[in-house]
Amino acid sequence: MKIERVTGQLSLRRTIESGTEEQRRAVQTIIDDVRTNGDAALRKYTEQFDKVAIDDFLVSKEEIDEAYGEISDELLHVLREAATNIRDYHERQKRESWIMTKEDGTMLGQKVTPLDAVGLYVPGGTAAYPSSVLMNVIPAQVAGVQRIVIVSPPNKQGTLPAGVLVAAHELGVKEIYKVGGAQAIAALAYGTETIQPVDKIFGPGNIYVALAKREVFGQVAIDMIAGPSEIVVLADDTAKANEIAADLLSQAEHDARASSILVTPSMKLALEVANEVEKQLQTLPRQAIAAASIAQYGAIYVTDTLEEAIAVVNELAPEHLEVMTAEPLLVLGQIRHAGAIFLGRFSSEPVGDYFAGPNHVLPTNGTARFSSGLSVDEFVKKSSIIFYSEQALKENGRKIAAFARAEGLEAHARAIEARGIE
Repeated sequence: MKIERVTGQLSLRRTIESGTEEQRRAVQTIIDDVRTNGDAALRKYTEQFDKVAIDDFLVSKEEIDEAYGEISDELLHVLREAATNIRDYHERQKRESWIMTKEDGTMLGQKVTPLDAVGLYVPGGTAAYPSSVLMNVIPAQVAGVQRIVIVSPPNKQGTLPAGVLVAAHELGVKEIYKVGGAQAIAALAYGTETIQPVDKIFGPGNIYVALAKREVFGQVAIDMIAGPSEIVVLADDTAKANEIAADLLSQAEHDARASSILVTPSMKLALEVANEVEKQLQTLPRQAIAAASIAQYGAIYVTDTLEEAIAVVNELAPEHLEVMTAEPLLVLGQIRHAGAIFLGRFSSEPVGDYFAGPNHVLPTNGTARFSSGLSVDEFVKKSSIIFYSEQALKENGRKIAAFARAEGLEAHARAIEARGIE
């Protein structure tokens, strides 16, 4: 793992992938095909890309029952307990509609309304992610969304991972479809004979899914264009090298493009962590993926002081930040940019991934500088409420008309004056 002394500003912000021209054209072709041909296009692309013929995309009760038979009682208990923790945390994010009144009889307020329907893309591929189901569905339910749709690419047997199906069923999701890729995004945005369209699409995926989400934005809303996973560990010489190495590798095993970085004022710790990473890599089941990630996007930055290390962290604006210092709570106030902040040696990043309660859908690619993790707010919309009294209009009408005329909008001014405002 490469070690670098930091003497100035970093130039590490990774650009959000925009894909090749060929990939963009392919995605546009798929979207157009699904819009025109509906389920027939979904079947064609599922057979082409997932190598399986699907007649009925909707997951059946029999498939749900089989999924329960495939998971252990222990995992089922953990899923239920994690769901309770996640729901409890997100319940505290709920916003209520409000109205304020003024002495002149004016009422102003805000109406909070849940979205009618949302779609969740659950990735397939090298791993199954029931945690993604919990993290996306629960805040939607807390917000009051009535229709929640899950899409996920089937395996070559034409089924979905048991953990994903059980997690969805535990939460009461009725619409689970065996379709993935750009074609699934198109179906959620425009609808087919089987899948009715939604208002907003959530969830990560490969480059084709990301490009499809970008393409359909405007027809529907999307959560974000997610990049590869990231972790930054801020540590001083009180931290334990083996624990830091384990946490860095916990992100590296996600994806060969994942980023794992240690920032520390201790060269001794830096050397120990570099050795530990190499040692622990040897026994990882996903060794090839993790090794590629560490080689391409792993780094250890050594600063002169802890204050300089904190400045580096804020510049990186990581998705996940672990603070492993002697007094992590004292550091918290100095952290400005991070998707989620894990304080102390017992707050390893997977605690947040699966169980603690806060959402694990977080901003990547340095976008924690201006954006936040997934919350109940993402599943509602807000309408302003204006009830202007006659008294208020008489008091302020001339000002409003003058403002309108200053912008060259005479009809706006006349609309106020039509109500008898002198």
